[in-house]
Amino acid sequence: MAEALVNIGSNLGDRHALIGQAVAAIESALHTVARMAPIERSEPWGYEGDNEYLNLGIALDVPDDMSPCELHELLQCIQNDIDSSPHRTPEGGYVDRHIDIDFIALDDAIVDTPQLTLPHPRMHLREFVLRPIMALSPEWRHPILHLTAAELLSRL
Repeated sequence: MAEALVNIGSNLGDRHALIGQAVAAIESALHTVARMAPIERSEPWGYEGDNEYLNLGIALDVPDDMSPCELHELLQCIQNDIDSSPHRTPEGGYVDRHIDIDFIALDDAIVDTPQLTLPHPRMHLREFVLRPIMALSPEWRHPILHLTAAELLSRL
């Protein structure tokens, strides 16, 4: 089994319920139980917004026969089932959202396709992503930067 690190965020609607719905759907689809870090609160990242985010980092066991792209597609389907609203403006900027599921990492996999980049290309810039990784998988090292989440966090 491989370990996937996923971040689930929400800054619209019943944020706790939406995040819970996402976790339940992921657990059901993968027939696993997620390990959860404490919820992180954060201001919108990469755009101006009035609504605070709740972010939940989770770690999941993923079957060895599931490719990173298959897991990404599954996470995107769950996200769209919960809320299919666009996550970007027509110009490409971020917007408030009911649910956002980001695939952060899968063990030490490095993936660079038009559909998926692993590890997540901006994870090392986001405290609300790094703090949960420190709690869930403190020994994990970024496979490109070769630093732990704690080391990446100290650089912010």
